[in-house]
Amino acid sequence: DLVILDLMLPKIEGLEVCREIRKTSNVPIIMVTAKDAEIDKVLGLELGADDYVTKPFSNRELIARVKANLRRQHVAPSEPEEEKTANEIVLGSLIIHEDAYVVSKRGEEIELTHREFELLHYLAKHIGQVITREHLLQTVWGYDYFGDVRTVDVTVRRLREKIEDTPSHPTWIMTRRGVGYYIKTPEQEKEA
Repeated sequence: DLVILDLMLPKIEGLEVCREIRKTSNVPIIMVTAKDAEIDKVLGLELGADDYVTKPFSNRELIARVKANLRRQHVAPSEPEEEKTANEIVLGSLIIHEDAYVVSKRGEEIELTHREFELLHYLAKHIGQVITREHLLQTVWGYDYFGDVRTVDVTVRRLREKIEDTPSHPTWIMTRRGVGYYIKTPEQEKEA
């Protein structure tokens, strides 16, 4: 499933529809609008959109974006139980359950969008490595994504709001100013 949401709806604002969808679902949302100012794009992404397309656009571009979002939504079939080496990544009280696409903190499940999960999972798989915004955009969003690196910043901010006790002083997702993001190794945590 995927939602293509026009922001210019006749009786209700598209941003409000997006907000309502996000209360109950993690379905990918592509916002379609004539509003092309950066603030509109950032607001749409902050409210839960996974992608943002400005008019005019070609049908080919929209189809490519739909396919990219659906491709990221599908989970690869898991390996047989005996072949699995690890299906959880433990970062202190934060646990990423890889097979179930679930993240929990102190035993409580945290509601993440598919994109937020993929971003956290990728950083956790590369713990201690600073990953550039450009690389995250290509890897998590896909090579055919047409957004800019601010999309990564917005998603990291939303993710921090959900997993961090104090988002302005993060414990897990760290920023290397001017470069990108990383998750500290246990050794780096001891040094801090």
